[in-house]
Amino acid sequence: MKKQQLDHILRAAGDITGRKQFVIVGSQALHGKHPDLADEIMMSAEVDLFAPKEPDATELLNEIGVDSPFHVTHGFYADPVDEKTAILPKGWKGRLVNLPAGDTGGVRGLCLEPHDLAIAKYAAWRDKDKVFTRELARRGLVDRAKLLALLDATPVTAEHKTRIRAAIAGDFAPPRPS
Repeated sequence: MKKQQLDHILRAAGDITGRKQFVIVGSQALHGKHPDLADEIMMSAEVDLFAPKEPDATELLNEIGVDSPFHVTHGFYADPVDEKTAILPKGWKGRLVNLPAGDTGGVRGLCLEPHDLAIAKYAAWRDKDKVFTRELARRGLVDRAKLLALLDATPVTAEHKTRIRAAIAGDFAPPRPS
């Protein structure tokens, strides 16, 4: 998804809900720090977002959700989530990044900081998350030491932290010779 498509989702979300601010917690949050990324790392067709402290407004986003006329017309859609959808390190709200200005109709997007986003992906650890975190590390978009520090502040079990530490180590390991 390109930044302009994310802007379109925010504009539509604002029109539907009357709200002027949304938090973006999925992979599209990377646009907060890296708005020009538009390659395979950003191929997801959905934007995971919510209206802060407004669950009823967030529910209205299903109007531009999966299989909606909006999705069918544009090829991308909103995936309304809530604040607890992603497992995030303590203090994540204080690290939110403003989405750079765009054609949002005055709607503001607050994006997870890339390291918080990566921790959420390591915690979920689906196949698509494995590819995403590997690309973040390979491209130098996240720092290993910062990830490990944030992991210590993440509310998961010791066993889960051990698995995440191993995944981080794997993502930052030098490539194997062919």
